[in-house]
Amino acid sequence: MSVSIKPLEDRIVVKPLEAEQTTASGLVIPDTAKEKPQEGEVVAVGEGRWDEAGSKRIPVDVKVGDVVLYSKYGGTEVKYGGDELLILSGRDVLAVVNK
Repeated sequence: MSVSIKPLEDRIVVKPLEAEQTTASGLVIPDTAKEKPQEGEVVAVGEGRWDEAGSKRIPVDVKVGDVVLYSKYGGTEVKYGGDELLILSGRDVLAVVNK
């Protein structure tokens, strides 16, 4: 996926991954009962925020292609080019998932 959005400072653009369609026991979860996904793939990363002195950038800890877990209510949802994306602050990312 190629995104032409360039996030500013420590923000990242994430494409949320699909929520589970079934439970572990095989029951199908209806759309109304699905929880908002908290896992997504990073599609764009900003250059990092400036330090307190304003003299150098502090890089973001994730890179394009990483799968991350993020705060449930963090970020701003946007639609761009037919895709639903989430713009998060680097601080809203909780962990990188290693698969």
